Amino acid sequence: MESVLCVIMGGGQGTRLHPLTKERCKPAVPLAGDYRLIDIPISNCLNSGLNNIYVLTQFNSESLNRHITRTYKLDAFSKGFVEVIAAEQTMENTKWFQGTADAVRRCLKHFDDPEFKYIVVLSGDQLYKMNLKDMLNFHIQKKAEITIACNPHYAMKNVSDFGIIRLGPDDRIADFFEKPDAHHTIKDATLEIDGRKAFLISMGIYIFNKDTLVELLTKSDKVDFGKEIIPDSFAHKLTEAFIYKGYWRDIGSIKNFYDENLVLTEPVPPIDFFDENWQFFTRPRYLPPSKIKDSKITKSIISAGCIVESAAIHHSVVGLRSRIEEKSVIEDSILMGNDFYESLDEVMKAKNAGAPIMGVGRNCHIKKAILDKNVKIGDNTKIMNEKNVRDFNGENYSIRDGIVIVHKNAVIPPNTVI
Repeated sequence: MESVLCVIMGGGQGTRLHPLTKERCKPAVPLAGDYRLIDIPISNCLNSGLNNIYVLTQFNSESLNRHITRTYKLDAFSKGFVEVIAAEQTMENTKWFQGTADAVRRCLKHFDDPEFKYIVVLSGDQLYKMNLKDMLNFHIQKKAEITIACNPHYAMKNVSDFGIIRLGPDDRIADFFEKPDAHHTIKDATLEIDGRKAFLISMGIYIFNKDTLVELLTKSDKVDFGKEIIPDSFAHKLTEAFIYKGYWRDIGSIKNFYDENLVLTEPVPPIDFFDENWQFFTRPRYLPPSKIKDSKITKSIISAGCIVESAAIHHSVVGLRSRIEEKSVIEDSILMGNDFYESLDEVMKAKNAGAPIMGVGRNCHIKKAILDKNVKIGDNTKIMNEKNVRDFNGENYSIRDGIVIVHKNAVIPPNTVI
């Protein structure tokens, strides 16, 4: 495993996840109450025995850099590492990263350790649990130069959101359709998996022989793996498809993010965060247990350090250090929590002045919403989108696909109706 280097892409501007990416990059967006999206690929690498990991960052990367630095401190006596490589200007190139392939090309000088024989390229904004060692063994067994992880997709719906793989008669990858806009162009790309017709979706996870990757990137100035480098390689590089049948989701939009968080509240969710043999790692914060008084909580996730007072919470994710006051109702919502606690003096001063405290105030009703970190929701506030507005941009909140997102650090005055 010391011959394998994992490279995780830190993401671009993340416009489809805006406003959650207004002040952070996609991999730094909180997930499932305790985690961040970047914890998923890093944990998959570490659980697979791969502990040489670089994370390439560029946009709004401060919180991601801080999280990685504070979380992933590997054994000083091992050769493993989890390190950030930020986009840098040089005398030869003063531009920022132009795409996934360009980012790796610009960082090749950092990958020149002769021990590295294989490069695993991963995305930083996906939800899955996958043993990458299985994919590596497949790559070596097939004597491939490039291997692409693929996930079966059994419906035509939303097929244009993905890159579609077509296999040739020898089961090698013969063609690639990046987000095809017409179904007829990919009708011959289906195959039968477990008795059902399916498309093979590229998961954006690749294994390259190191010399193959260096050759492809140094002989081309194209900037993207999925759209350009990978499709151009089929004719002259042995490219195999590793079919992964487990749960995999791309967290590319607000609706995807909302749905994938709430699916984790199911009694048996598709991703098991309780598996002690495959732990998802994140920053240890040493918070106190949550304190809950006279409340009704159903089908929800409550993170550490929360204070819930006589409230009702249903089908929701409540993040770290969240505070929910009396007679408030939270439904079908995601609360990302807080980065710190307000002192008791600050809480009492705000209450005496009738101002919102950090968290959800008294007698509020929050439904189908995402509250970003450190928000202050005043008493008697209703966030329910009763007019079913689909998209809207406001000063302190936005609406995407009918989901209300209250911006990070926003203050919503008492008696507000959204």
